[in-house]
Amino acid sequence: MLDKNGIARRIAQELKDGWYVNLGIGIPTLVANHIPQGISVEFQSENGILGMGPFPTEAEVDADLINAGKQTITALPGAVYFDSATSFAMIRGQHVQLTVLGAMEVSQGGDIANWKIPGRMVKGMGGAMDLVASAENIVVAMMHTNKRGDSKLLPSCSLPLTGVACVKRVVTNLAVLDIRDGAFHLVERAPGVTVEEIKAATAGTLIVPAEVPEMQL
Repeated sequence: MLDKNGIARRIAQELKDGWYVNLGIGIPTLVANHIPQGISVEFQSENGILGMGPFPTEAEVDADLINAGKQTITALPGAVYFDSATSFAMIRGQHVQLTVLGAMEVSQGGDIANWKIPGRMVKGMGGAMDLVASAENIVVAMMHTNKRGDSKLLPSCSLPLTGVACVKRVVTNLAVLDIRDGAFHLVERAPGVTVEEIKAATAGTLIVPAEVPEMQL
């Protein structure tokens, strides 16, 4: 199965030359480290930067240069900085071609829960609500199961929702799955992972084709 960088590397294959891409907090931020050769993309963060680069080396760290998750980042030549109003105007105006988000749960209907676990202190939903409401192309990066081994791909989400019927593709440590017609459709399996293992780890309805190729990383 994949580790977090493996998930990010697979999602990086979804990138197209010239796209503007928003990377959410967590695993999605690692996508910036795995841009395929021969393409150029602009990474946007809702705290006000367009043109994020990969994570910095120790010598490159600038404590004033951070992403929305407060991680230190690098800026590519030509990067620009702006206020939150401008940043969310870009998001709400659908000027971002791909949004990559982490999630605690995803339902077979495309619902996503990624901002709150009841009983735990949270600062708020942040920009996730705007992203799921405005983006037409949302890919979720997540582990297939939680720490207890319970599936995070469910018939319906049990946690408070961030967005409804908005997720189109999920990339986990076990598989790539598309969401359509009220079900998860298995597209690829992670190296060394069997279809039976994916079935056992998926609580929602799973449609499995006759042939399921292994991810090419």
